[in-house]
Amino acid sequence: MGKGFFQVPTAINEPVKTYVPGSPEREEVLKQYKAFYNDTVDVPLYIGSEEIKTGNTKPMSPPHDHKHIVGHYHLAEKNHVQKAISNCLEARDSWANLTWEQRAAIFLKAAELIAGPYRAKINAATMIAQSKNIYQAEIDAACELIDFLRFNVEYMSQIYNEQPESAEGIWNRVEYRPLEGFVYAITPFNFTAIAGNLPASAAMMGNVVIWKPSDSQVYSAKVIMDVFKEAGLPDGVINMVYGDPVMISDTVLASPDFSGIHFTGSTSVFKSLWKQIGNNINNYKTYPRIVGETGGKDFIVAHPTAKPQQVATAISRGAFEFQGQKCSAASRVYLPKSTADEILELVKKDVASFKKPGSPEDMSNFITAVIHEGSFDKLAKYIDKAKAADDAEVIAGGNYDKSVGYFIEPTVILTTSPQYETMYTELFGPVVTIYVYEDEDWSETLKLVDETSEYGLTGAVLSGDRYSIDEATKALQNCAGNFYINDKPTGAVVGQQPFGGARASGTNDKAGSMQNLLRWVSPRLIKETFVTPEDYRYPFLG
Repeated sequence: MGKGFFQVPTAINEPVKTYVPGSPEREEVLKQYKAFYNDTVDVPLYIGSEEIKTGNTKPMSPPHDHKHIVGHYHLAEKNHVQKAISNCLEARDSWANLTWEQRAAIFLKAAELIAGPYRAKINAATMIAQSKNIYQAEIDAACELIDFLRFNVEYMSQIYNEQPESAEGIWNRVEYRPLEGFVYAITPFNFTAIAGNLPASAAMMGNVVIWKPSDSQVYSAKVIMDVFKEAGLPDGVINMVYGDPVMISDTVLASPDFSGIHFTGSTSVFKSLWKQIGNNINNYKTYPRIVGETGGKDFIVAHPTAKPQQVATAISRGAFEFQGQKCSAASRVYLPKSTADEILELVKKDVASFKKPGSPEDMSNFITAVIHEGSFDKLAKYIDKAKAADDAEVIAGGNYDKSVGYFIEPTVILTTSPQYETMYTELFGPVVTIYVYEDEDWSETLKLVDETSEYGLTGAVLSGDRYSIDEATKALQNCAGNFYINDKPTGAVVGQQPFGGARASGTNDKAGSMQNLLRWVSPRLIKETFVTPEDYRYPFLG
């Protein structure tokens, strides 16, 4: 910033388009969907300036039509991962020394590309790759990713502007250096925005990145790379590889130049990576930053004063949007006995109104497919166990079929045991379990909510009584990093609700906030003295 104190454009949340019948955005995304669906793409590794095709490929198929192939992606060998690391390190000096406003301009341009010419492409790719309906694709792949890019630029400028006081005769200043080495970004299938943000947020602060997207999200990850390249991201700043995840992680974490991991995925994988980093700690040039957002067993607890229709809507939306495949999805619910029957009838009515799960190309479908066969089989197993259980019953949904797509019908399990298996096990699908408590046991139920799950990501309380809201807010302070009052526990918006949780849900470094970006810099304090002392003696010596 040698030629001015630059003000970045004020970040505002990208408006969500409606895609109502007959709207131009609806026609455009359907046209793009058909074009992608009827074509095939060959996705290479992106290493430095090269697009490498190894010849060892895997097919990509929509979860809602798993026999149809939309392309293939090439798998990396160990030497490709090592080459990606070398390319990162070669690019580091130029990228780290590029003035911050030039880095900012690249990601602001990326946001504008997604908002404009790439909007239909990234939404259609997400509909195909992750089987999201158009609204879920729009709020994720377009709007949230745009928001991440714009708001992170604003947060970056605020970080750089945070400077210490200076006493007379000296000038104190802090520079926010990128980490020494490279960052490893591991991203999940469920949010295209997260897939773009994890490598971009670290790169924005001057770091270079090895990015391994989920195998189930490579199709839309390619669109993100297309955007970054068109926005002018220099070669080698973000290198994208896929293949055997154990081999890739082992190779990356063995490098002495590994300086941090930005992760979203399962709790078990994150714990194993943390352990691996610890075992390798003597090999690294610096202590690596470990940032992760993992699982959740997110709750809704309703007070007897809550309006039944509001509770039912919070359940239907919170549990079943995107087939429950959100880290924040409501998967355990606590209802008061006095209103439980009414709420359950309303939820059953909602479930009955959903069309049979199908393709997101049919925009009348609220529910589509779960991500892959492994997820399908796991969910079917838990549904069957609930059907046969003595202390649980399936009261809505419960059907499934994988002959065409991995379709799980939205399912409501009612249990008489607050410790029933699906009250604490993360399922990651359209299955919600409900426990009914005695009205007078409100306070004890809050303790139950707090102690049932190892996770601490999101949760919601619905109540018409302010005293009970206050009690719940205090009692549940440790079991939800994002806590919602009179709302569903999903739908965090960048710039409004920074997202993350603690306990087994991660390091709570709040994606979409300044706190997260601070993890990707290593501050250096510079003190400059204008008149340098020439005598060691202090006045007290006389």
